[in-house]
Amino acid sequence: MNIFVTGASGFIGSAVVKELIQAGHHVIGLARSEASAKIIRDAGASVLLGTLEDLEILKQGASQADGIIHTAFIHDFTQYQKAGEVDKTAIQTMGNVLAGTNKPLVVTSGMLGLTPINGFITEESPVGNSPRPSEATTLALSEAGVHASVVRLPPSVHDKGDKGFIPFIIAQARKNGVSAYPEEGKNHWSAVHRLDAAKAYRLAVEKAAKGAVYNVVGDQSIEIKTIATLIGKQLQLPVQSVSGEAIVTHFDWMGRFITFEGAAIGSKTQEQLDWKPTHIGLLEDMQENYF
Repeated sequence: MNIFVTGASGFIGSAVVKELIQAGHHVIGLARSEASAKIIRDAGASVLLGTLEDLEILKQGASQADGIIHTAFIHDFTQYQKAGEVDKTAIQTMGNVLAGTNKPLVVTSGMLGLTPINGFITEESPVGNSPRPSEATTLALSEAGVHASVVRLPPSVHDKGDKGFIPFIIAQARKNGVSAYPEEGKNHWSAVHRLDAAKAYRLAVEKAAKGAVYNVVGDQSIEIKTIATLIGKQLQLPVQSVSGEAIVTHFDWMGRFITFEGAAIGSKTQEQLDWKPTHIGLLEDMQENYF
């Protein structure tokens, strides 16, 4: 297949590109800079220069492709609403190009803020309080006939080179001289290794089930306190609870995410995609690569 990948030079997207090429697919990667373009070319893919806000470029990439994997997102959490609006428009733009075809559109979404069912976020969990519009936008396209599906990622997609939530939590511990957790630290997060996630994206675009929601999960349930305790041990810092306004004081913009319940299971996803995580878990990865 000829697959258009947004975010192709990013932490997740670059792994997806390598996974696709190794499986024999041709990739066109969206690059917002020459530095990004070099990463994509070096991986063996073609390049389309542009950003998520260049709608004509997105249309061009979508029209050239047999399928699309959308991993790009503007990770400016101080302007999260704007980032969500840009994402929504980009998804709609690419989806409209594929309307009337059987070509798959696989869109990235997150799990934090979704409604747990019996303690876990499942494939049936509704969007609930999720601040990100990616999933709702994608499923609306599928209802309109576009061959669109959603890959839901846990709050931690981990591997060497991670620039996501966990490195930020570690940085805040260093900055504040304490490894903190919110309230009793009894809420949980799920996680998946980046290379396992990349394989799931490939299988999703190849199998292309319209309207499917895939929970791409390795570690199902890790207590936030456990993560904080490991950080404290590695940095030789005290570990303590914070509550109320102190949560935002310590965690900054992440204060709104750190308290979410993010335990998740993906048994239906594993069955539908014939996918299983095989790489190391988050806590082991943190010990080996995060300090």
